[in-house]
Amino acid sequence: MAEQMDLPRLRSLIEGVLITLYQRYRHQDFPELCERLHLPPPPPNNGPSKHERLKASLRACPESRLAQVAEAILDSEPLVASERNVLQDVVWLGRHHVEIPGRTRRELAKRFDLTDHLVYPDRFLALLGQLWDLGDDVSDVWGPQSCTLRDDIERHVIRFPDDWSTEYLFEQLKAFEAPHPRFGRFLEGLASPAILPDEQAQRRFVELANHHLQPIGAQLRQEGEADGYPLFHLAQLGRGTARRPRNLIFATLGKPDIRFTSALDNDIEVAERADQVLVYDHAVGKDGLLWRDLLSWWQETRDITDPAEANRSLYGRMQASLPRQSPGQNNLFWLYHNIYKENLGDVPALLPEIWVHWDPRTIRERGARALQNLRMDFLMLLPGNRRVVLEVDGIQHYTRNGGAEPDSAKYAATMAGDRDLKLQGYEVFRFGHDELCDRDRARAVLTPFFHALLELPHA
Repeated sequence: MAEQMDLPRLRSLIEGVLITLYQRYRHQDFPELCERLHLPPPPPNNGPSKHERLKASLRACPESRLAQVAEAILDSEPLVASERNVLQDVVWLGRHHVEIPGRTRRELAKRFDLTDHLVYPDRFLALLGQLWDLGDDVSDVWGPQSCTLRDDIERHVIRFPDDWSTEYLFEQLKAFEAPHPRFGRFLEGLASPAILPDEQAQRRFVELANHHLQPIGAQLRQEGEADGYPLFHLAQLGRGTARRPRNLIFATLGKPDIRFTSALDNDIEVAERADQVLVYDHAVGKDGLLWRDLLSWWQETRDITDPAEANRSLYGRMQASLPRQSPGQNNLFWLYHNIYKENLGDVPALLPEIWVHWDPRTIRERGARALQNLRMDFLMLLPGNRRVVLEVDGIQHYTRNGGAEPDSAKYAATMAGDRDLKLQGYEVFRFGHDELCDRDRARAVLTPFFHALLELPHA
């Protein structure tokens, strides 16, 4: 789930960070700084103080861009742990996450033996420092540095591991009352090969964690590898699939001529008319496929250095694949990008004319064993391996002879195809074409739908 992001609090926290940043940079550095942080350009340096210039830039920043600004600050500016954590918590709570009750956390901690993790003490401490406040930033300016939580952990967990139980360590970290996204990232970190480069040890921890997570409908699920080690991500059971896509064939102008160049490795190529097909072959991460991921792939494969030009050309190429005779599809595509134009890079890409199934034979040739719904109108890949199909149904979906007669067999085949997709873990949403053929009416339908689907606050 995701809560509505607390945008007023986020703006206030960013302003607090800017109070310290203005001391770190010169007036002439501000244009580059604001660009890097995705803030609007600062006012000219003709009188206002540095602090006032940065505050003016923040005031001009729309709410839809605040999360992007916060992420840029977290990625590029050194913050003390307490400041970093509260900023992270506001951003993370506004995104999809799994809720883990305090009882589940405590029961897991009671059963959690740290022996495997303490084989790699530096890595373990690095994980704790990335997610918790270990007191490293607290010191006595009049004397030697006071004892910190890091010092206590080094002594009572690493040097003398019998001193503290895992439950007591979690209490000192304040892990039992931490926001759900932070505790979830802690579990993912404990299962990560960057912290625990031992596959058997990884799987022992995952087995223990899942024993406690599954009763609440969650699990650490393997999703890919890194340097030969498995990667695990926290997922909600019953949502999404257990696999990530390998090839996304979309925005096609006709049925693609596909062949396997390596059937063993699932490597494909479009044998003919490759210019009429887009094939996204980069890895899809745990956050799904975002517009910025798709844009990066487009720039790389088309050798386009200007982001604005890449945005225009990618949007235009995908739009060209939409059927001209379907205003509803065109309105859905246009409105999605218009609604989220201020923060398009952070929302899932909307892939048009996507091939969900593929068969070299036609439905007529295949007969009763034919796959239904080979190509769908739109696909979105959301966090947690959620695959969302959007369909705009015109009259041709349930009639024959140009709409003159109802066709129950065609409608039944469509519903059967939907059931198959749902059993494979897809979510299928259908819109009647009449709902979307007028753009203003379509906006009223689609805006709350997309906000609910993406678990975002209403604009």
